Amino acid sequence: MYPESNSVPLIDIALDAMGSDKAPEPEVRGAILACRHLPVRVHLVGPEQTIRPLLQQHLRGQKLPIEVVHASEWISMDDKAATSVRTKRDSSMRVGLKLVREKKVAGFITAGNTGAAMATAKMVLGALPGVDRPALAAVLPTISGSPCVLLDVGANVDCKAHNLEQFAVMGGMYARSVLKIDNPRVGLLSIGEEETKGNELTHETFPLLRQLPLNFIGNVEGRDIYNGHADVIVCDGFVGNVALKTSEGLSKLVGATLRKALKSTVTTQVGAMLSRKALDEFKKRLDPSEYGGAPLLGVRGVCIVGHGSSNDRAIMNGVRVAAEFAQGEVNARIEQELAQRPTELQSVSGAVPDTSSAPVS
Repeated sequence: MYPESNSVPLIDIALDAMGSDKAPEPEVRGAILACRHLPVRVHLVGPEQTIRPLLQQHLRGQKLPIEVVHASEWISMDDKAATSVRTKRDSSMRVGLKLVREKKVAGFITAGNTGAAMATAKMVLGALPGVDRPALAAVLPTISGSPCVLLDVGANVDCKAHNLEQFAVMGGMYARSVLKIDNPRVGLLSIGEEETKGNELTHETFPLLRQLPLNFIGNVEGRDIYNGHADVIVCDGFVGNVALKTSEGLSKLVGATLRKALKSTVTTQVGAMLSRKALDEFKKRLDPSEYGGAPLLGVRGVCIVGHGSSNDRAIMNGVRVAAEFAQGEVNARIEQELAQRPTELQSVSGAVPDTSSAPVS
């Protein structure tokens, strides 16, 4: 446990208390879990008259480094991102991201509207030079044991070829700087390995990626996400989100089936202990609540986006990811590498990257 008196310096993380489908219950419980088990101070952002009584109810007199930051509005899953981001100027997302911009906290996490989170982060924090659209990057396990970065997994439903080109560059940089993969293999997600397979978007993107100074291995298929064939896989946010959530549903099915099978076949106490340990390892490796959320690459600050269905454990792990991302100075390292490789983000098709993205109030 990490109480305020602990000598370990606490990392300040802002948490959108009104983001998830069942907000603010999972956020409040997740903040408490995070402060019990991690060296963090959580700033719960939302309507104080709602958050504070619920927080006190769950704390039951216990003192933890949790603060409430008032925000009078919030963005729901049903709100249109483009409209709500500009009209709800005191939303929990906007207030939380302002804390990041003002360096009052090291990072921000929300389990809310993905499109709104991306748009708000770009507007409040600003995009890195040369990045038209930030992308959500999910780090997934593979059979080989090495991770695979899949992006975009939901920030950009509709993309142009030069957007995927930028995703490939950012994904490669993330794999090198964070995952320590020297020469990451970059693949383009399609319906076949042949260059001729795919849709109009993949056909336009393929030659752009081939001419970049990346270790581009060509088209990859859905099975390659988990077989270790590629280190970075690029796709638009619609395809990536479907792939991610299909994988999550499958992992739950396998976990439930495995649990049921073990219960019906294991009869000894030792066997039960071993099966429980195996299930715990399986859960840590594949359960979505264990990885907490996806970092938004391409913005000037730490922004983690979790699932709307996040439970308290997923929220806790989202806070952990935000803290680790901030401690590793991931964005600073990506920005530094972008500055050293300015031509990589200029589309070979002639598109000029948008370098005008600046933060606003």
